[in-house]
Amino acid sequence: MLEPDRGLSLTIARVVQRLQGSSLHSQLERQARVSLHKPEIKLESLKEDIKDFLKTSGWEKKLQNAVYSELNVFPSPCHPAAPPEHIKEPLAYMRKAQGSWEKRILKSLNSMCTELNIPLAQKRPANEQKELLNKWNEMGTDEPDLSLFRPVYAPKDFLEVLMNLRNPNYENGEQPSFRNHLGLIQVPLKVKDIPELKEDFSELGLNIGQLGIDDSAQVPPEFFENEHVRVGQKVLAEQDSAAAQQYVRQGCPTALRADLWALILNISNQPEDILYYEQLKSNVIQHNLLVDSLIYKDVKLTASNDDYYFVFEDYLYQVLLCFSRDTSVLEHFTYSSATPPKSYIQGKLGMEEYAVFYPPNGVIPFHGFSMYVAPLCFLYHEPSKLYQIFREMYVRFFFRLHSISSHPSGIVSLCLLFETLLQTHLPQLFYHLREIGAQPLRISFKWMVRAFSGYLATDQLLLLWDRILGYNSLEILAVLAAAVFAFRAVNLMEVTSLAAAEAVLADLSTLKVMPLLQIFLFATVT
Repeated sequence: MLEPDRGLSLTIARVVQRLQGSSLHSQLERQARVSLHKPEIKLESLKEDIKDFLKTSGWEKKLQNAVYSELNVFPSPCHPAAPPEHIKEPLAYMRKAQGSWEKRILKSLNSMCTELNIPLAQKRPANEQKELLNKWNEMGTDEPDLSLFRPVYAPKDFLEVLMNLRNPNYENGEQPSFRNHLGLIQVPLKVKDIPELKEDFSELGLNIGQLGIDDSAQVPPEFFENEHVRVGQKVLAEQDSAAAQQYVRQGCPTALRADLWALILNISNQPEDILYYEQLKSNVIQHNLLVDSLIYKDVKLTASNDDYYFVFEDYLYQVLLCFSRDTSVLEHFTYSSATPPKSYIQGKLGMEEYAVFYPPNGVIPFHGFSMYVAPLCFLYHEPSKLYQIFREMYVRFFFRLHSISSHPSGIVSLCLLFETLLQTHLPQLFYHLREIGAQPLRISFKWMVRAFSGYLATDQLLLLWDRILGYNSLEILAVLAAAVFAFRAVNLMEVTSLAAAEAVLADLSTLKVMPLLQIFLFATVT
């Protein structure tokens, strides 16, 4: 363990190093130089005067938000002697499992490439480039033949891998502190119990006003909403990321949500950001990647068939195609258990100097991937801003839902938390479903992998994602999954098969998220 002072100094050094390479640093330098010409800046108190100028002109707040963003995204520093792979994932067996899973994905991608005789990447002919540029805003009208393409994997394939995870330090599956866990996940990770979750999610308490609750004994809804909007407007006026993150724990007013999320994620859509997006678009126009067809296929199979999201088909293509070319996404692999796949220039297999990451962002899309973007289309209509918000949501949260790690917000911990909550607080239901071959995780896994996108009504999903941003954690997904089972417990106790259990839970579009979470967390006997 690091001493607190040592850890703090390492954190400060890392944040300073990262910010020195940012556009904010050059902007601050430029503003400081400009301030030298102002009459109120005196030579004898130069340092303090420039600090005061940066404070009154709003630049200090921008710097604070940038620092806060860094602290939210990057993990706490490890001991200086710890190898780099420990930052990615401290448990060796998790790293090994993730490596094996990646090999499987690559094998699937390469076999598709060979079967269809399609290169991983190729330059588009000039006429094709021109055609794509002309129909950039109406790509949904395209009907390419995708019948031969298949998703590289689906959530159920990933679940099978997680079910086979074992800690090799325990012999013959004998895990003394863990042998009472009867779920599908058989790894001994520490997950929170209800009292700990109550403490973490204290702002969701029954006596605290919430957006998404129609009636409250404590506060009349219309009074709370009016006051909450007023406070939200003040938070936006202050432009304080930390205050915005605290504020959204009680939900975002619809009219303020887009700006509040952008503030929390530190997205300002500057001219250089718009230019960067245009460069990514240019890369899409010039080169055709095999993953483009996987993206097309996924959108057609998921969002295009969704009553809420089919209208955003064009936006989804634009964002996801640009995302696949964005090499800045590679940076998240420093704190992700995953490793970006490599490809080699033809004829140079195995020669590292001819290796390139493929796709350029290092992320191979799977079945349902486009549903991470779809709900954001309700909030952002300017493509470059929509793109930046999605990219930041991905590198903060969504990547954890499809990689194997021991992180508390990782999908393995979420599955274990879900099963533990259900087994502890609804034991009869858990054992009944287990006995009839309907392990609850087989039903809820797809909800959690997609962060409930495509399952909840959009207004309810956005209320849920408010809390993900507010608490900087995905644990609420597991809590909600358990709450859904608790809500439908009476019906589920009567089913006699997995298919019947799935039918009871097939439609979540009428559920109200916040009452479910409140009742499960704060009205459950512990």
